Amino acid sequence: MNSHYFIQLQKIFEVQEKIRDIHTFFDRLFPIAVVENDHFLIYDIEPNSLQYVFVKKAATPMPVPQGVRAAFQLESYDDRMACVVTGEVFDEQDGYVTIFHEFIHCQQSELCEHELKQKLEIARKAQAANDFMWEINHPFPYTSTDFVEAYQSFLATHEMPEVERIRHKLKAILNPEDYEYMVWQEWKEGFARFIENQIRNRLGLPENHRGREQPFNRVVFYEGGEHYIKVLSMHEMDLIIHLETLFDRMFAG
Repeated sequence: MNSHYFIQLQKIFEVQEKIRDIHTFFDRLFPIAVVENDHFLIYDIEPNSLQYVFVKKAATPMPVPQGVRAAFQLESYDDRMACVVTGEVFDEQDGYVTIFHEFIHCQQSELCEHELKQKLEIARKAQAANDFMWEINHPFPYTSTDFVEAYQSFLATHEMPEVERIRHKLKAILNPEDYEYMVWQEWKEGFARFIENQIRNRLGLPENHRGREQPFNRVVFYEGGEHYIKVLSMHEMDLIIHLETLFDRMFAG
């Protein structure tokens, strides 16, 4: 069992070489935890080698659903950030794209995610209430007519002056915590999708644009974030390297 995913894991290095020049983040890989039977099978890179090896098996602290694709700290592995998946990811056409998407989240977490959250009232309140699911469950007004109309216009606009006009409108029609939530999701998931679609282009796979369909839900911010980052980076290329500055720029609108 310990070597069950050995061959599939080594392919990560092949993909890394094909995409390494897309972003400096891909100079680094992270541990991978494959979920099986309420346990993590944790793999990490052997020092001074290009090889994932089995490190340990550890019980999951909570039920983890089949099909999970996530990045979070593993308490059972010194709280290290890891890509968490179930085994069928290795059989999917875009499974390795998914893994590198989650590696982007690992990078965000290690670089600046905690510091950025401290700037947000919504995150500080959630932390005080021990609400660990606010990023998933925040009751955003996705069906509000004003929001839907403004966000549809935003997704269809590519010229910076008009984009900025609509961003100011969104800031005006949303309450402060909803605005914080929108920008947080756009930054976190939008950046990961922005890089993901560059990987897809490099590997000859279709781009991912899920989220544009109505009724809107949280995934619309993945699409909106990618769109906004594309527009911003056309004028300020360094933003995609300096993630804190990117967040501040997106928040300012």
